[in-house]
Amino acid sequence: MRIDRRLTFIGVMLIVLSMTMATQYATTKVSYTFGIVHPSNADIRFVGSDNASDGRVLRVVNNASNSRYITVNLGSFFPNSLKNYTAAFAIVNEEGFKVNITHCNVSGTAASYITIYLHNNRTTEAANEVASARYLLVSSGVSQSTWNTNAWVLAAGNLDASNMNGTAIKTPWDGTKYVRYNSTTTIQARNYTRDWVWVQININIPSNADAVTATGQIWFHFRASTHS
Repeated sequence: MRIDRRLTFIGVMLIVLSMTMATQYATTKVSYTFGIVHPSNADIRFVGSDNASDGRVLRVVNNASNSRYITVNLGSFFPNSLKNYTAAFAIVNEEGFKVNITHCNVSGTAASYITIYLHNNRTTEAANEVASARYLLVSSGVSQSTWNTNAWVLAAGNLDASNMNGTAIKTPWDGTKYVRYNSTTTIQARNYTRDWVWVQININIPSNADAVTATGQIWFHFRASTHS
């Protein structure tokens, strides 16, 4: 009888060990969806306005389906030149929630000649607007803010690329430079309460500048909180 009890105890221990050491496997799947669209139709999009010598500053050089890259063509200048595009383009939010522009980086040839503002009025120099109507993003190529900054908050959009500020401002198609555009002078951007902001780009070329073809990239950084 004593032997049977021992065997029973060993059997119970084996069952317990096999339960604690068992590995469980499961498989499931989730579908996903996203769209790859033209830059002028994206949820956060760039809209052209100011013109350079050969058309809009903001453009897509090649509108083929695999080559739609947004470019900012700022023109050609001689040393000791200053050029300001008060509305090089607009940044428009089409998301259904607010989106914060936090900071901006510029890299490439002669990046130190570039200064960038966010501001209200497309026809006014940002430096001449009141402090609440402008934000200095980049000064002489150096970013002036970080990920923790609320540089400019874009209000929620309406998911419609044909307009901005609700339906008040139309953004028709430029069939030459392959971007959407607008040239409104009656409605201004507003931090926190409107879904777009004007981007001013200043080019300040020193008198001793070398003759180069300046190329590089401008990186805009965004942050959004979608919880209720």
